[in-house]
Amino acid sequence: MFSKFLNLDQEKQDRIINAAIKEFAQKGYDNASTNEIVKEAGISKGLLFHYFGNKKKMYLFVFDHFYEIIVDEFYKKINLQERDIFKRVRQAVSVKMELLNKYPDLFNFLSAAVMEDSKEVKLELDQRIKQLAKNNIGKLYEDIDLSLFRDDIDVQKALKIIFWTFEQFSDELIQRAKLTPTHEINYDEAIKETEEYYEVLMKAFYK
Repeated sequence: MFSKFLNLDQEKQDRIINAAIKEFAQKGYDNASTNEIVKEAGISKGLLFHYFGNKKKMYLFVFDHFYEIIVDEFYKKINLQERDIFKRVRQAVSVKMELLNKYPDLFNFLSAAVMEDSKEVKLELDQRIKQLAKNNIGKLYEDIDLSLFRDDIDVQKALKIIFWTFEQFSDELIQRAKLTPTHEINYDEAIKETEEYYEVLMKAFYK
């Protein structure tokens, strides 16, 4: 169905996808404007519908596209045999930065999709989100070595703090990148900062 779009060169595909996720993330499905998407992407409205058919098909295609990316790129690049949560999170942060450099609004779009309540897409979207949650969400925190944590702390609360810290840090990196001419995350700076956070949290939670 989307073969015409998939036959485009990668740069043009990414430009259209980034324009779409930016608009959907900021405004939600119902209020998102295809006029704004084509303006941001630098294509005609006729071409947009030539590639996707209609707004709903485009929205669901973009969600499915990122579902595949999360399955194929995110989790496959993380060694889930590594049971030290900080070493595992190191890998996750690195992969996430790579994805955000390519798709800056990716995680904003996915967060908005989870909260989306438009009747036009909710049924199909809920089915996809349930499948994603069943197969992937939470893998990062499964089967970790709890013996590394201090005996006098609530490990589940510690894990939440670790999760919240790096989610917030990722959001901060995105905001910083948007202020730069290239809109790219500075890897060296980000890695240095993450290591500083690891050090603080490991001293607080590990034996």
